[in-house]
Amino acid sequence: MSRLEEQLNKEAVDQRSAFLQVPPLHSRREMVLAVLRPLGLLFFLYLFIMSICLLGDAFKLFGKEFAESLLESTAHPIVGLFIGILATSIIQSSSTTTSIVVGMVAGGLLSIEGAIPIVMGANIGTTVTNTIVSLTHFSNTSEYKRAFSGAIVHDIFNVLTVIVLLPLQIFTNFLGRIALFIEQILENAGGLKFASPIKTITKPVTTIIIDLLNGNGWITAILAIVLLFIALRYMVKILKSLVLSRVEGFFNRYIFKTTFRALMLGLIVTALVQSSSITTSIVVPLVGAGVLTIRQVYPFTLGANVGTTITAILAALVTSQSAALAVALAHLCFNVCGIVIFLPLAKIPIRLAEKTATVIDKSRFVPIVFILLLFFVIPLSLIYLLR
Repeated sequence: MSRLEEQLNKEAVDQRSAFLQVPPLHSRREMVLAVLRPLGLLFFLYLFIMSICLLGDAFKLFGKEFAESLLESTAHPIVGLFIGILATSIIQSSSTTTSIVVGMVAGGLLSIEGAIPIVMGANIGTTVTNTIVSLTHFSNTSEYKRAFSGAIVHDIFNVLTVIVLLPLQIFTNFLGRIALFIEQILENAGGLKFASPIKTITKPVTTIIIDLLNGNGWITAILAIVLLFIALRYMVKILKSLVLSRVEGFFNRYIFKTTFRALMLGLIVTALVQSSSITTSIVVPLVGAGVLTIRQVYPFTLGANVGTTITAILAALVTSQSAALAVALAHLCFNVCGIVIFLPLAKIPIRLAEKTATVIDKSRFVPIVFILLLFFVIPLSLIYLLR
């Protein structure tokens, strides 16, 4: 055999050996992680959403009757506003508050004009969930500050909208008039039923957990908060390992590229999942991680405000109750008016949110005090004093 043939045979053997050679251990580990990371992200995203639903169910276990008793005793519009805030903060669902109000209006216990301030308050109260979610970044100051500002920009928008529109509503009842006008147009329209996919995939798990805990609201709430912290911790960790620059580029180029696109995304996603708490809470850790900016999520939260009213409108159409539909439409008109005013003036709520978040530099416990004051202490105190 010639030397050339020996060389060729040797090269062929080396090529076969290289092809059959098992990859190094670190390469195999990276391949496994490349598959497991996206799966892990999906799992912890599900755990995150499920924990929010579980937290809402927990509050309903011990808060719904209290909320109903509050709503039944409202008379003055200012009292109605704070009752809406407190009731929704307790049961963590503006849809539930609105449903109770709709039932009371349909039953003649409450006028449409008296129901509208409660619905305004429900808009503020429903933001308690995403503000609580921002607390999960407590251990990292920079992330904590970003997440808190990304959460409270929703609170501030709702508060500013109430400050501007509530006095106008008290003196003119313009929301009631607009809602009744639209209701007359839709009076003969048929209703639609729509099942939330989020509720469909989380309800079986939350039901099992609540049954295992014998329906104890406090234990369920504690477990939900623990699961929420765990889910957020690992979601952010996996997001960072997936190279945030690529994720950030994807969001900037496609998802949150324009204000209108972000607004419509918030509206559509919230209408589909039937919960503004879930959709706005999902973007909070993305702001904390630096993937999104507060300016990008601001129009998204405004769209979520509109999207959350769709379910109530569809439900009201099913009932064929003109009063029920009018309340749902008033809720929609309130949010649309807020967008018309404060989307062009976006700098005001954004700047206020960023300024408020700087207090974290002085104390990390300020956001906790903020939550307690805005959603519980102030409403409860004013309800007691004004009544």
